[in-house]
Amino acid sequence: MCFFDLETTGVNVAKDRIVEISILKVFPNGNKVSKTWLVNPEMPIPPETTAVHGITDEKVANEPTFKQLSKDIYSMIKGSDLAGFNSDRFDIPLLAEEMLRVEIDVDFKKHLTVDVQTIFHKMEKRNLSAAYTFYCGKDLENAHSAEADTNATYEVLKAQIEKYDDLENNISKLSAFSTRRKSVDFAGLVIVDADGDAAFNFGKHKGKKVVEVLEREPGYFSWLLNADFPRYTKKVLTAIRLETLNNA
Repeated sequence: MCFFDLETTGVNVAKDRIVEISILKVFPNGNKVSKTWLVNPEMPIPPETTAVHGITDEKVANEPTFKQLSKDIYSMIKGSDLAGFNSDRFDIPLLAEEMLRVEIDVDFKKHLTVDVQTIFHKMEKRNLSAAYTFYCGKDLENAHSAEADTNATYEVLKAQIEKYDDLENNISKLSAFSTRRKSVDFAGLVIVDADGDAAFNFGKHKGKKVVEVLEREPGYFSWLLNADFPRYTKKVLTAIRLETLNNA
């Protein structure tokens, strides 16, 4: 299982870039391998973002780009389940965007994921620093350092499993428990409706089945592909569109 954390240029999944990534790979026998990379985002880091994680333009100016690191990063996480803090809503979607941007065709929906923040919020409703203090009895030093946050997330999950009798050391059950709602993409723009079909969760077609909308209004699909939506959402919609055409 790969625990990971990203520090980025901002919080827009479709537009912002990674400036630091830390991965802690935990094997079934308990062995661990960790790696942290600083990343040149090829765009300015806003001062308000630097104020949070302390990473400046100068600090990453001579670091490799995500494209240069992408194969190593993908090799480390390939075939692993994924875990993080708020990872289902932010880290995994943004990492998927970065991968697709450099033409690595990933489908993280095929990985089991455990969002430690969701477990924490369902049980205690606070942030990572508070979770670390509550579960581990320690203060989180260097918060918003990707490496510190990654290791803290791993320790918090272990403590959660030990603390709650209804949490099992079972990745499938932890993944199901930490999932807020069932969506087809990561951004929650395409969800699974009561019939088990993909449905839009935004705009004028909110609540309508994707297949039905694309059949009735083909131009809407073209608009979606050219609009400012995450690449992974476009990838999901394209797959649904191609499946519909193949079944026609």
